[in-house]
Amino acid sequence: MNQHDTDIIIAGGGLAGATLALALARTLPQLRVTVVEAFPLSPEALPDSYQPSYDARSTALAWGSRLIFEELGLWSRLSEHATPIRHIHVSDRGHFGATRLNAADHQQEALGYVADNRWMGLCLMRELLQTDVVWEAPAEVTAMQPLPEGVRVTLGADNGERELTAQCLVVADGGRSGLRETLGFRINEQAYDQHALIANVSTSDSHGFTAFERFTDAGPMALLPHGSPIRAGTTAALVWTLSSGALEELLSLSDEDKCQRLQQRFGWRLGRFTHIGECSHYPLTLKTVDEAVRPGVVLVGNAAHTLHPVAGQGFNLALRGLMALVEQFRVAVEQQQPLGSLGVLNAYQIRHRRDWQQTVRFSDSLIQLFGNHLPLVTTARDAGLMGLDLLPGAKRWFARQAMGLGGRRAELRTPDNAFPERNDHE
Repeated sequence: MNQHDTDIIIAGGGLAGATLALALARTLPQLRVTVVEAFPLSPEALPDSYQPSYDARSTALAWGSRLIFEELGLWSRLSEHATPIRHIHVSDRGHFGATRLNAADHQQEALGYVADNRWMGLCLMRELLQTDVVWEAPAEVTAMQPLPEGVRVTLGADNGERELTAQCLVVADGGRSGLRETLGFRINEQAYDQHALIANVSTSDSHGFTAFERFTDAGPMALLPHGSPIRAGTTAALVWTLSSGALEELLSLSDEDKCQRLQQRFGWRLGRFTHIGECSHYPLTLKTVDEAVRPGVVLVGNAAHTLHPVAGQGFNLALRGLMALVEQFRVAVEQQQPLGSLGVLNAYQIRHRRDWQQTVRFSDSLIQLFGNHLPLVTTARDAGLMGLDLLPGAKRWFARQAMGLGGRRAELRTPDNAFPERNDHE
């Protein structure tokens, strides 16, 4: 291993890259890990305390993701500002079909959680700064050359270029990965001809720790409980899918008119919409990479697959993939195999492929199913939602998918049993 400057280079220090770095530091401390991040990193700049912002962007975490963060020793801190989802309500606007999931029915305290991205990043950075992970920031990977047992990576920074060698390069720089294109990975794209509008909203009634998934004739929308993890409040995180024309029109409206338009589409289950915060938006495209590995290189997270946000599965799928990769690296170390060998990375890809294919199919099929407005289809769809509510076996399967417990969990052995938080509630 020591013939290289480092063992693993992670291109991208966002949520995916930082989580992978922490998992490697926790489970394989003998490996040298270097994270390359475009934004500056200063330990002195990290705030001593976290003050939630109304307009903070957030991520839905499945129960299975909580179990992973418990294994990494991060959950006790992360949970300080993670709002539990204790109920999920799925409905089809204008039709009778609906289904409801309750955490208590599955002997859990929550089906999932909603956490601010900034808070998650802060928790990860506080932990990582106590490890031996090396940060190259601000810098970016600009080129890669394969070597017989690894890669040579070119780093671009303000003070010029330099090279590092490693056993493996992990590309974790997101769905708009420039490095993925630079390295020539082939991307499959399916445009949904929709945009996602993201904003936080206030309502007159409490959310009761309920997440709402509402399918409408103009596209799906979700409202996730946001705010205090202890007291059910009146703030929710909105994900609203819109056509290009509808988005342009909506953005031109006043906040009051935006709330009225949202009221028309969502209904009155949370009472009156009283405020909408800063809106951001992006086009919705399903992106996948058939072969996410090459000798010495692996794509992870949104660099490997970008999903429609309809079921809130994107980060949870990425997290499971990261843990599968760590597990494969552990096996490689035990068997004294080069981490970047095609055999090692192919084994990871095979292990993770079934999970991402099933998750992509599940998310995409929801869009196709609820986007079809033929009478026979809508009748069958509503009957299916009612059936989920009435059939315990089908409902349990659906709940396990929503909770991120449908597949095999990665085995992250730790060298010194250092994670007392681990708690397998499956």
